Amino acid sequence: MSVLAEFAMFPTDKGESVSPYVSRILKIFQKGEIPYRLTPMGTVFETETLPQALSIIEEAYEKLAPDCRRVYATVKFDIREGVTNRMEGKIASIEEKIGKVVS
Repeated sequence: MSVLAEFAMFPTDKGESVSPYVSRILKIFQKGEIPYRLTPMGTVFETETLPQALSIIEEAYEKLAPDCRRVYATVKFDIREGVTNRMEGKIASIEEKIGKVVS
């Protein structure tokens, strides 16, 4: 199984720039166990199960909870049986179809 997740999470009570808080969340991925990609509007990651993905979302919230009184989050899941490595595979498939050389 492959669970692709895209999420954004940040405090709404800390002013205009929240990058220090988002940085806390990204430290979850520094262990290198979960493939992820940071984008300007959120983070995409891939796990093998839905409980693993939900655990990461919960851990992200726990990084903010101690000193953030209000947290905003959006989460999208794409869950598919029988495949893996979709984070790379989906991009490669599109690039192949538009004629871009995939490195």
